[in-house]
Amino acid sequence: MLRVALTGGIATGKSFVLARLKELGMSVIDADDVVHEALGPGTPTTNAIAARFGSGFLKPDGGVHRPRLAVEVFRDLDARRDIEAIVHPVVYESIRTWFDTLERPIGVASIPLLYETGREQDFDFVVVTLCPPAVQLQRLLAREGMSEEEAHQRIDAQMPAGEKAARGDFVIRTDGTKQATNRQVDELQAVLQRR
Repeated sequence: MLRVALTGGIATGKSFVLARLKELGMSVIDADDVVHEALGPGTPTTNAIAARFGSGFLKPDGGVHRPRLAVEVFRDLDARRDIEAIVHPVVYESIRTWFDTLERPIGVASIPLLYETGREQDFDFVVVTLCPPAVQLQRLLAREGMSEEEAHQRIDAQMPAGEKAARGDFVIRTDGTKQATNRQVDELQAVLQRR
């Protein structure tokens, strides 16, 4: 089993690349989906967040109010560390369990905070998505409907994308056309199959 991690800064094209890998027949998992599920009503993760941050961070259905929590987490470093201590172990355990169930020889896990959590050694190969910071900011503002200050807070909370790219085994630049990105993903698939 080749355990592959896909990482990169926020709004650098990870979801696009992961979707393309899935189209090519690869087994994929997205840490963001794991988090979304973990923050649902009545989960141990949601209960831990409510205990730490208060019931004001829950929606009427009992799940975590993610936008409200995000404001708190990106404004307060201690709050961010606390939420990461609650959520990250759940994410990595879910991903480990997922890899253990795979029958295909290659699995790809999209993990935005791979380097920030110091877990790159859990994987055999790391792929990093990269685009210029101005493009990253533009994409984030367009898709999230947040202020420029909030967008900068999210970008600044992560390791710089260029630093991630310097540490990865394979870099996919996502600031060109979709076709250009797809060609790089196809090249990545060939590299992974050779390994």
